[in-house]
Amino acid sequence: MIPLTLERIAEITGGRLSPEADPKTQVTSFVEFDSRKITPGGLFIALPGSRVDGHDFVPKAIEQGAAAALVTREVSAPAIIVDKVPPKKGDNSDLAVNDPDGSAAGVVAGMTKLAAYVARELSTNHGLTIAGITGSAGKTSTKDLIAAVLSRAGETVAPPGSFNNEIGHPYTVLRCSEDTDFLVAEMSARGIGHIAHLAKIAPPKIGVVLNVGSAHLGEFGSRENIALAKGELVEALPKAADGGVAVLNADDDLVSAMHTRTQARVVTFSAEGKNNAQYYATGVTLDELARATFTLHTPAGEPQQVRLNVFGAHQVSNALAAAAVGVESGMDPAVVAEALSQAHSVSVARMDVGTRPDGVTVINDAYNANPESMRAAIAALGFTAAARPGVRSIAVLGEMAELGGSSTEEHAELADELARYRVTHLVTVGFNDATEALATRAVEHGIDTHQVADADGAAEVVEKLIAQPPAGVEGWAEMRHRDVVLVKASNALRLWAVAERLMPGNTLISDKS
Repeated sequence: MIPLTLERIAEITGGRLSPEADPKTQVTSFVEFDSRKITPGGLFIALPGSRVDGHDFVPKAIEQGAAAALVTREVSAPAIIVDKVPPKKGDNSDLAVNDPDGSAAGVVAGMTKLAAYVARELSTNHGLTIAGITGSAGKTSTKDLIAAVLSRAGETVAPPGSFNNEIGHPYTVLRCSEDTDFLVAEMSARGIGHIAHLAKIAPPKIGVVLNVGSAHLGEFGSRENIALAKGELVEALPKAADGGVAVLNADDDLVSAMHTRTQARVVTFSAEGKNNAQYYATGVTLDELARATFTLHTPAGEPQQVRLNVFGAHQVSNALAAAAVGVESGMDPAVVAEALSQAHSVSVARMDVGTRPDGVTVINDAYNANPESMRAAIAALGFTAAARPGVRSIAVLGEMAELGGSSTEEHAELADELARYRVTHLVTVGFNDATEALATRAVEHGIDTHQVADADGAAEVVEKLIAQPPAGVEGWAEMRHRDVVLVKASNALRLWAVAERLMPGNTLISDKS
């Protein structure tokens, strides 16, 4: 956040000051939704939610040192009061779902105006470069890799976890200061126009599109509509003459076709080794924990060796996207390769891999799920287990949400993937048509299948399985690496609780051996 008086913030947001507010008081620290996290000079965002209302915590925030609060009603404390914004008919945004009277939308609208002002001020007068990233799968992992790369070139701000919607995006922008060199902005969409909205808040100079998959297919209706939405990012980029760069996945036809939708300079990347792409990988190999090593080719010098510490073959594509952002930002390819090789997972429940003292490896990828990320996670499970003769590979899977009419078949096809990678055990969580289709097809493939109601039930099944050696396996007690467990579902199922139970005391663990 850049220092601003309450008077100026009121002007920017279109709000008015409460009687208790001193117009000349400055906000000098970060904005926060949580009153417990407020630091002196911060701005408290009084966001109403489904269970609690931030307005009730304004006094506590002021006690913590907040300069003021951003609110939609009088709170008898220093505040900028903005108007409510009632939801529009048919609005399916994350915000509208739990905001019937527009209180939350009003607060977010005010925060959005403030973020847009700050982004433009920093971009215009302080040299801030904004890199936007979107895609159906892999956004958060790639965001973390881009941040790891750019941090070698200057102070970098990136959203924590998946702060990629109309609430998390402006919040992240407001973490930037005059000293910030790079902002990595993850952008998601539940409909046409959502990414365009986010891009207006923080206009990107570099735009990365990873893929067009099936996430939110039920809302968009087709992959072509998803592509239409994702392509709004490259449409928002400045012209090539003004430094705009579009980074597109050459391995995805719907993404590579977006080159016609931008006036920015286009560069492409390919994990399949297409040498007509500016950034591509060759010699890809995976270690026993599905961590990739490959040769990175760029337009800016000699090929570089990269050994990733993040898990899954799909991370090669993500790393190439990050490499493109780094090199196109003026970084030396050798520095980029070193940064990628030293990067670790920083977002909770995103291909977060840990190994217990008894040798059981847990892959916690339970934050989100769609067909593409499910297949990638199953591949990582299968590959990791394949390097351990005799061990069990256990997939704990819940429903993939928002797939529309294709949901049942998409879930059944996951069983085909499990069979392809010789996964031995499946635990489905939740009783519905989707998980029933998955379980039924898995049984047809001969996979040992258990159906449970919730995360507790899943954890109990897994704990019983791994407590005993597999039948017919000798020397189990001496084996350094044992069973491999994947936990994967849409976030609403809270299956990360299974991983936390299997790895007690840990919420973000990376095996760095």
